[in-house]
Amino acid sequence: AINDEASLNWRYDFIRTYLERDIPQLGPRIPAETLGRFWTMLAHSQGTNINAAKFASNLDVSSVTVARYIDLLVDLLLIRKIQPYTVNIKKRLVKSPRIYVRDSGITHALLNIGSYSDLLGHPVVGKSWEGFVIENIISILPQRVRPYYYRTAGGAEIDLILEFGIDEKWAIEIKKGSSFSIERGFHEACEDIEPHKKFIIYGGSEQFPMRHDITAIGLYEFLDILKTR
Repeated sequence: AINDEASLNWRYDFIRTYLERDIPQLGPRIPAETLGRFWTMLAHSQGTNINAAKFASNLDVSSVTVARYIDLLVDLLLIRKIQPYTVNIKKRLVKSPRIYVRDSGITHALLNIGSYSDLLGHPVVGKSWEGFVIENIISILPQRVRPYYYRTAGGAEIDLILEFGIDEKWAIEIKKGSSFSIERGFHEACEDIEPHKKFIIYGGSEQFPMRHDITAIGLYEFLDILKTR
């Protein structure tokens, strides 16, 4: 979601109203300024692993309080936590959840990104696209399908794993542009978990095969495939 001036102003109003009126009406007594700062910090940290100690230090609160803030925003459907995929392999795995602000337009508003050109020049652009893709995919997943990410301490990584049960899982790498390369870490991660299907979701719309049984595909074309599951 790229913001024009009207939609950006609407999102600013939404953020302010949510912080100053809606959340207090739900019960939590958290200063709006503190929660607003935290929400903005999460937007800056889009698509990264939760570092409660760092957030706690920046907010001058405890790690327990940060965990409570995160749980609140998850319950309010404002952020999403993606759990790590853990397998019994002889590698050290990253096991902290990964976080995304669920609405990409809200992400941009929190970061004061007001135009497409501003977004393209911002460090969050890749993770913003990643969060947008993941949110669209999860929104249509059957209840039996579980989403995860995978990362080892050595850098092997898969942006999104869809587990359809014990017998099938898909590995998904997300790329913003229409031209891209596949990092070694994706191949190494696929060797670890042995997915049944491997996809690269990119910024184009054509579907085509790549080496190592990988399929490159646009987001909406992928969603059409997923809807048939």
